[in-house]
Formats: sequence, C-alpha cells, structure tokens
Amino acid sequence: MTTGYLKTLALCGAMALAGGTAFASGDSIQLTDEIKAQITATLTEQGYEVSKIKTEDGLYEAYARKDGKRYEVFLNDKMEVVRTENDD
Repeated sequence: MTTGYLKTLALCGAMALAGGTAFASGDSIQLTDEIKAQITATLTEQGYEVSKIKTEDGLYEAYARKDGKRYEVFLNDKMEVVRTENDD
C-alpha cells in the first residue's frame, strides 16, 4: 500500500512541476527598450499614440490613444495585435 501511495505522490508532483513549467514559459516575454520601440513604431503606423507599455498574461500591453479614445492594445511576441480593449 505504501508503494502505491508513493507512486501516486510522485506522479502528482511530476504533473505539478510540468504544469508550472508550462505556465511560466508562457509568461516569460521580456520587455526591453528595443521591443518598446518596435511596439511604438507598429502602433504609430496604425494611428495610435502610445503612452505606456508593459507585459500581462504573456502579452505586451500598450496604453494608447486613437481618434480621441483610450485603448489597451495587446500584442503577441511577433508584434501582432491580438486584442484591443476600449479604456474609456
């Protein structure tokens, strides 16, 4: 009975570690000055005025204005806009 318990415990531990590693790798994007410049250039070309850039949930998040409205623009690591939210 002890052997079965130890196997179950080991399996649960391995699953927890694997899950934690997968979660951590999805949120490991880096925000450097070069990346901020790329995001600013990309969004400026689309008519946005960028004020702040940070990371959230594995994406880059830019606070920007366009046509007098405030937006939160989310980009992936390929500098593609994946979601835009009105921030007014």
